[in-house]
Amino acid sequence: MTSSMGCRPGCGACCIAPSISSPIPGMPDGKPAGVRCVQLDERNLCKLFGQPGRPAVCSAFDADLLTCGNSEDEAMLLIQDLEQMTS
Repeated sequence: MTSSMGCRPGCGACCIAPSISSPIPGMPDGKPAGVRCVQLDERNLCKLFGQPGRPAVCSAFDADLLTCGNSEDEAMLLIQDLEQMTS
C-alpha cells in the first residue's frame, strides 16, 4: 500500500489522462481519456476543487507515488497506462 503524497500543484494529469464517466459541470457526459477537463484552468488547477459540484470520482482521487510517479510527465504516462488496463 502506498501513502498519499498530495497533488503536485499545476500537474493536471488526473484531469487529462483518464476517462471520467460521471457528469462534470460543462461536460454532462463526462470526458474521454486524453481530453482536457473543461474545469482545468490555464495553470492546470481544478476550478471545482473543494466545491460541491466536483464529481465524486475526482474528490476520491488520492495522489500516490504508484499513480503519479516523480513528475507531471510520469504521472501522465502512469495514468494513461492505468486507463488502458481498465478500458
